[in-house]
Amino acid sequence: MKLTILGSGSPEAYVRRASSGYLIETGKDCILFDCGGGVFDNLLRSGRRPSQITHIVFSHLHSDHMMDYARLVHAAWDEGGAPIEVYGPAPIRAINEGYFGPQGVLAHDLRARTELPQSQQVWLARGGALPRPWPQPIIQEISSGDTIKGAGWQIDMCMAPHAQPFLECLALSVTSAGKKFVYSGDAGLCKEVAGLAANADLLLHWCYRLDGEEVTPEMAKTTPTPSEIGAMAKRVRARSLMLTHFRRHMDDAAHFAQAEKNASSAFGQTVRIAQDLQQINI
Repeated sequence: MKLTILGSGSPEAYVRRASSGYLIETGKDCILFDCGGGVFDNLLRSGRRPSQITHIVFSHLHSDHMMDYARLVHAAWDEGGAPIEVYGPAPIRAINEGYFGPQGVLAHDLRARTELPQSQQVWLARGGALPRPWPQPIIQEISSGDTIKGAGWQIDMCMAPHAQPFLECLALSVTSAGKKFVYSGDAGLCKEVAGLAANADLLLHWCYRLDGEEVTPEMAKTTPTPSEIGAMAKRVRARSLMLTHFRRHMDDAAHFAQAEKNASSAFGQTVRIAQDLQQINI
């Protein structure tokens, strides 16, 4: 498996980091975990095309994890790509319909692109055929405990405490060719995520605050610090750990170095902080 970081940031507008997006390549499949703002552009910067994405899996439906979804699906469709398999918690089916359905926000665009004679000529010149169908991603809603199986890979998932009861939130693991990658989504520490992360070859865990930051008790439950994440990863015997979802104030030189130090000390080995367009072989 190969992991490419397409977005390692938060909802904050920040030139250094797009919002959440992580690409796993295994065999012939390109599986995108989350698709936040800026992920589409980083996909292009990484040298890949929208139509190469075979699967999108959402950990949850906060905007910073799905803002570029419609852009990606539309662009893949415009390239003539095969329908993307899309998995996510409810109401991902209704959200997709709200973009691409007959009354969706993109319906006027899609009618123009598929019915205007000039647009049809452009499509035919690209090698397309008429009539031209609208985007038709294959949607499946998922919940904690579900499994997705592909060609030589499997995705398992569990509950991740974050924005309940308003959003169902998941942590996700991929196993392929004897390797295991775990993505926490936006998760507080809990036995479910710890169990999913056990013996991971790489655990990619969100980190929304630094050690020593004062927050409310409610926030503390769902925003573990670098040292807390490192200690958990050590307990579950993860082989490597990377932190992501970094915020702007956490990225200055002193805070960045301290976060790496605190996580590494608790984990017992070097912990990396994800950077946009970074690639890791798992």
